[in-house]
Amino acid sequence: MESIRSFELPEELHKELQKAKKLEWVTIFYLISVVVLMYLVMGSSQAMKSAWLEDTLSLVPAIVFLISTRINNKSANHKFPYGYHRVFSISFLVGAVALLAMGLFLVFDSSMALIKAEHPTIGNKVFFGQQIWMGWVMIVVLLYSAIPAMILGFKKIPIAKELHNKVLFTDAKAQKSDYLTAFAAIVGVLGVGAGIWWADAAAAIIISVAVLKDGIEHTKTAVLDLMDRYPEVVTGKKEDPLVGEINEIVLSWDWVKEAGVRFREHGQVYFGEIAIVPKNEINLDDLQKGYDILKKYHWKIHDFSIAPVKELPKW
Repeated sequence: MESIRSFELPEELHKELQKAKKLEWVTIFYLISVVVLMYLVMGSSQAMKSAWLEDTLSLVPAIVFLISTRINNKSANHKFPYGYHRVFSISFLVGAVALLAMGLFLVFDSSMALIKAEHPTIGNKVFFGQQIWMGWVMIVVLLYSAIPAMILGFKKIPIAKELHNKVLFTDAKAQKSDYLTAFAAIVGVLGVGAGIWWADAAAAIIISVAVLKDGIEHTKTAVLDLMDRYPEVVTGKKEDPLVGEINEIVLSWDWVKEAGVRFREHGQVYFGEIAIVPKNEINLDDLQKGYDILKKYHWKIHDFSIAPVKELPKW
């Protein structure tokens, strides 16, 4: 029996989701072209190798985002009574751990190249009867890997904030910063051309440390989200004020004496509980009216229960 979808974004956000999907498909095809070109020209450059691996890994967030959007709004069922919303949280963790693992590998690999004093060489090749230093070709490819990625990143960030989607936001933020990776690799390539052998390995280490830093930061965020911490805005810099707004609304009801509110993130949406100490005997009509008000207040408030209690629990 085909399941009925239990979750739909508001119409205006559904359009934003469709934009995000299109951007991710563009990202995938674009990154595949970048990965192929960088592989063809990287030679023995450690900086180019690090940039190539970083761009290869950049495919992961786009792919898991597209997979997650197909799973996210499936109907809740007996096996998954809370639905499939946490698929985004899991996808975020998968991408973050992959970034962390790649960062550790790149730091080790680049450091060993520096310790062993490996001297990379960048030769010449003949194009249309002219000898061209391959370093210039590498720089052109690096610019191609950075500039379109920056544009895609800037386009995705506001959509990610609207959708409260950390997978998309992480992808956008990484792409927006791709020019730093390209710039470091360009410096390394020019250093080799100038006879500074260690410039290539040093640039590779700078790229690797940046990848590792992002991996640690995103893994920490993903794990804390799965541990049901207080919901944060998608940028991760502050707590989501939406939870406090819900608490204020509940306290504004004339039949409520005290209220306690807590929510946790399930991917894009919030699940939670609301404890209420009523002033008088509970009226089911008031309770239903209150539930309906909160349900319509914001699309992120997806699933919650309201429990009348004699004394607020110590949350």
